[in-house]
Amino acid sequence: MNADALRKLVNQCVRCGQCRSACPVFQEISVESGVARGKLALLRSFLEGKEVPEEELQGMLSKCLLCKTCGSQCPSGVAADELILAGRELMAEKKGLSPVKKAVFTLLKNRKVFDLCLSMASLGQDFGIKRLPGKRLGAISRFPMPGLARRRVIPPFADKSLRKQYPEVIKVNQPKARVAFFTGCMANYIYTGSGKAAIDVLLANNIEVVLPKKQHCCGYPVFTSGDAEDGRLLARHNIDVFSELAVDAVITICGSCGSAWRHEYQRLLADDAAYLKKLEAISRKTYDIAEYLTEVMPINQKDLGEVNAHITIHDPCHLGARGMGVTKQVRQLLSAIPGVKISEMKEPGRCCGSGGSFNLGYYDISRGINDHKVADIANTGADMVVTGCGSCRMHLIDGLVQNKQEHNVMHTIELLAQSYAAKQAGSKIKKNIS
Repeated sequence: MNADALRKLVNQCVRCGQCRSACPVFQEISVESGVARGKLALLRSFLEGKEVPEEELQGMLSKCLLCKTCGSQCPSGVAADELILAGRELMAEKKGLSPVKKAVFTLLKNRKVFDLCLSMASLGQDFGIKRLPGKRLGAISRFPMPGLARRRVIPPFADKSLRKQYPEVIKVNQPKARVAFFTGCMANYIYTGSGKAAIDVLLANNIEVVLPKKQHCCGYPVFTSGDAEDGRLLARHNIDVFSELAVDAVITICGSCGSAWRHEYQRLLADDAAYLKKLEAISRKTYDIAEYLTEVMPINQKDLGEVNAHITIHDPCHLGARGMGVTKQVRQLLSAIPGVKISEMKEPGRCCGSGGSFNLGYYDISRGINDHKVADIANTGADMVVTGCGSCRMHLIDGLVQNKQEHNVMHTIELLAQSYAAKQAGSKIKKNIS
């Protein structure tokens, strides 16, 4: 988006201040620069040629979760998060990225090198981290690490990445459907159990799974940092890979990945007619797994076994009402599981404070935002938190540990996979008895 077009859109903000009552960042720091109105006012001044320090503007624009709360509350219909993102892109062109992000994104662009580095990271990680006891997937750094608060809980890397655990095509007899699984980075390198659970559930429903080996990061961390050009590079790569597949659907298990396919790639590639046409064919059949298993290929409740769990549900920003719109589908799946009790939070869709790299650059602010979420979780009386986003899962675990709460956090599909496994185990026992 050029500066003139951006200026016209920014001018649509009438400065009513409605976003102040909704913005998690503003609620935490009570500074005008923390809310959409303040950011857009400074961006407007910059675009009008007034003296605005570029470093100040770039820093202010980065202090945003891109949770879309402001846009959902705006009476004028201004999508402030998209304008803030456009502002980040403008400043990245003028000032460049930070040295750390530039180095990380340079590595990320090379799929093979990126995969090698993350695969090797698991080998010696226990020298540098101390794993948490129990079932929660988290660890604390033994030594100071650049960009990480010393006390924060981080997830360890998986011993083996998800895509290396399976063949490219996972076959079933007489499949009802054939889907491609876009794993994303979190499920591939960290929370591989959620990826395995997704595959297990799809196979249990007699759905053949294609796991493209050449798929790469969706690019969300890249283009939300303002690096639109490298974001387009990653988008085109994934579009090329998935365009070659003869599948009925593309399945995601991360709201940010799903939003990239359904929304963000269209914005990034708005001037590329050839790729937009290829993207359209993919995006219209891209589904979050909860959406797919309720609306496209509904599960049979008779296939589910009992799982005794008292849960509460966190709706990620990019998966829930402000993103892909997948909320009731999650509850439909979970409420179908025998033995599961659901106690809702007062604000299940309130941002957890992760915001991609926001929680790295502004850990204390993100920790404060997350503390409100943890308090809401504690008030439900539930024993477990279920969510559909790996980044949210990571930040929620950190918050629960910091607040001395015992809850575990797992992906929606993992609980459903446990139910299928319980049913299959019960069937085997009955068969042996008979």
